[in-house]
Order: sequence, then C-alpha cells, then structure tokens
Amino acid sequence: MAHFVSNKDETARLFENSVLEYFSHIHPVTPFVVYIPVSAYLLYLGFLSVDLVYGILTVLGGVLLWTIFEYSFHRWGFHFPAKSERGKKIIHLIHGIHHDYPRDHTRLVMPLMVSIPLATLFYFIFLFVFGVYHFNVFAGFIIGYMIYDFIHYATHHYKMTNRLGRFLKEYHLRHHYTDSETAFGISSPLWDFLFRSLPPFVYEEQKAASK
Repeated sequence: MAHFVSNKDETARLFENSVLEYFSHIHPVTPFVVYIPVSAYLLYLGFLSVDLVYGILTVLGGVLLWTIFEYSFHRWGFHFPAKSERGKKIIHLIHGIHHDYPRDHTRLVMPLMVSIPLATLFYFIFLFVFGVYHFNVFAGFIIGYMIYDFIHYATHHYKMTNRLGRFLKEYHLRHHYTDSETAFGISSPLWDFLFRSLPPFVYEEQKAASK
C-alpha cells in the first residue's frame, strides 16, 4: 500500500461566529449514539408492517440507496466546480476544508445540524415513494450512513490491517493525496466502477494479479 503523509495542520477555524464554529465540529461517536436507536426503532416498526423477506430486501435496498447518495453527493455536490467566489466559499465550507485538513478528527463525520435536516427530508421522501416499506428503506439508508461514517473515520485514523480495510484505506486516501477526481465512493467502489471513476491503482493491481 502506498504511504500517505499530510504535513498540514489538524484543524482550522471555519466561522467567526462561535456558535456556528462549535457546531461545525462533532465527536465521531455522536452519529452512532443518535442514529443507532433511531434505526433500531425504524426496524421495529418496519418489521411489524411487512413480512420478513420483504423487510430484509427493503432494508438492503435502503443501504444500496445510501451508497448511490454517498457517491452522487460526493462527486457532483462536494466537488462541484464552482465559478463564483461565493460558490467556491460554499464548497470549501462543506468539503474543501476536509481536503485541506484531512485528519481533523472532529470534521470527519457529518455534523448533526446537517445530518438531522437531511434525514428528516429523506424520511418524508421515502414515505411518499415507498409507502408501507418506508420504515425499512429509511432504516437501511441510515445504516448505510453509519457504515460510511465509520469507514470514513477509520480510513483517516485507523491502521485497518485486514485485506478489505487496507483496500478501503488506500482507496480513499488516493482520493485525498493523489487524484481528487477519482474514488468518490468511500464505503463502496461500486458506483466508481459503474461511472468509470475508479482510481488507476485498481486497474494496475488487476493487471498485476492477472500476470
């Protein structure tokens, strides 16, 4: 695995307003404290409404929907090529700061002031789209989000010594330190594969393995 080193400072102030600055940081455990009970309750409600097989399939569907959202938001939202100064500042606030300070451990998971409104919005979208299955789909979506948060934090701060962990760590760190126009998936490379944004090292390893 390639060795990546950041010589940049660990953090930087984003807002002059102390309240906004405070809420721009979050302890990495916080999303799990908040969303594990929420997803458990949703699963309880969901499996009261549908049978076991459909319940499991719709939960897995929700996880898959998260990976699509994760990829799309990262590639076309967080890396939007803004032209105006205001647009560039917004992109810097929501994601550029992470590229500038990739080891800032209090900005590696989404702040609650962002994730809770987004979760509320998606809940009502899923209610409208999926009807009786919305509890299960939304639970899967939240589970996918928590998996993403854990993997994202781990790639920056854990050694990740098993084969899958090493791959995911290198995959994401290549995005930070080699080519920010590839490897937009963090919890899964699936959509990078489908949308042809895999980092070159994946193809290089495939060629080496086939020899």
